[in-house]
Amino acid sequence: MQSRILCFSTRRLPLHQRRFLSHFIPDHQYDPPFSPSPKPYYKSKKNHAEKKKKNNSENGDPNKNGAPKLPFKSNLPFDFRYSYSESDPSVGPISFRESPKFSPFGPGRIDRKWTGVSAPVQGEPDRERVEEERNRILGEPLSEVEVAELIERYRHSDCARQINLGKGGVTHNMLGDIHNHWKKAEAVRIKCLGVPTLDMDNVCFHLEDKSGGKVIYRNINILLLYRGRNYDTKNCPVIPLMLWKPYAPIYPRLVKNVIEGLTYEETKEMRKSGLNSDPLLKLTRNGVYVNVVERVREAFKTQEVVKLDCIHVGTSDCKKIGVKLRDLVPCVPILFKDEQIILWRGNFKEEQPSDSQC
Repeated sequence: MQSRILCFSTRRLPLHQRRFLSHFIPDHQYDPPFSPSPKPYYKSKKNHAEKKKKNNSENGDPNKNGAPKLPFKSNLPFDFRYSYSESDPSVGPISFRESPKFSPFGPGRIDRKWTGVSAPVQGEPDRERVEEERNRILGEPLSEVEVAELIERYRHSDCARQINLGKGGVTHNMLGDIHNHWKKAEAVRIKCLGVPTLDMDNVCFHLEDKSGGKVIYRNINILLLYRGRNYDTKNCPVIPLMLWKPYAPIYPRLVKNVIEGLTYEETKEMRKSGLNSDPLLKLTRNGVYVNVVERVREAFKTQEVVKLDCIHVGTSDCKKIGVKLRDLVPCVPILFKDEQIILWRGNFKEEQPSDSQC
């Protein structure tokens, strides 16, 4: 009863008197307003920081400024490019939008020199040794039961091991993402959208060639990339990170004023008739264009000029689509206007030799 009266009375006293009375109240009766201060942990925290710094110095991690001590040395037998499937090494640019000295890998981070388009490999790689190493990692071919099991595990849309392939195609940083997934899973699901879906064979080739894996499943725009039986998760290839997307260089003009093989009046009349015709296809942004090449080939059997409506695709993607159709169909792009692509079938069939001549 006395303790209750004492506690009740201290609530009405001034602050300095309550602090004075708290020294004379037993610990089991005094309830402080805040929890007691924790024990000092500066010593343990300092030891932890010293231990972490020691481990970083042993592993060769970057210093406090974030710059690596030594440049990355990668033994990958191909030139580093931003996109492998959407760039043609045989076509050289005529100019650059930025100086080639600005490497997207950062200054001094790799042992290769950036040329404005790629970082060439040093020395000629031994193709036979590379192929032998790839076959060793892949191991024996998978049986039908093993392939079916992997397909059932990774082909669904809710798969956690998925990489989205967009209009950039097979990019350099995507290779690092693939190996990061392979450290915890045997296969990775790749969903392809946009311009690269025009040529899925090209996408599959670069995925297998640059990553060293094997495509075991292909359904329209869905791929499964297998890592191999003897894949070593602890000794993955060194893939330096590309810190930013480099500016695309300037290439020669795609469409000329006068198309080769036609006069100026014929070119003008053909462009006008193409704009006034009905579109063969209406392409959507980041869509699946797997059947576009076959549709254009079938249309050229009865038509001389074909129009594609790409009003929601974008100007840059329109030109990429025109370049791919030029090489795959083949055909001649004669106009890009208001996000409309006008294609002429050209004289390719006349130039091709007949079966008897072959």
